[in-house]
Amino acid sequence: MHNGNWNNGMDGANLWWLLMMIMMFAIVGGLIWIGIALSRRTNHTLHTAAGAPVPSASTSTAAPSAQEILAQRLARGEIEPDDYRQRLDALNHTPGA
Repeated sequence: MHNGNWNNGMDGANLWWLLMMIMMFAIVGGLIWIGIALSRRTNHTLHTAAGAPVPSASTSTAAPSAQEILAQRLARGEIEPDDYRQRLDALNHTPGA
């Protein structure tokens, strides 16, 4: 016997299940997005801590001078102080003077 009820007594339960599934996917997707964003931020922090150049708003767009590059190499330990002085003298020496 058919009682004339179109949704077989579910009373909108199918709609609620659909809405709950959509919300579940939205929440899980949001958590995945947050995890990826934090992972990228952590990787960026690790790379900058390892000595990768960090762009700064205070730095100018002009290229650093040869003396500045030499001083940075000394500060990073890439060259010895004696080598630094020798190279700095070579940079400051003007040929023909």
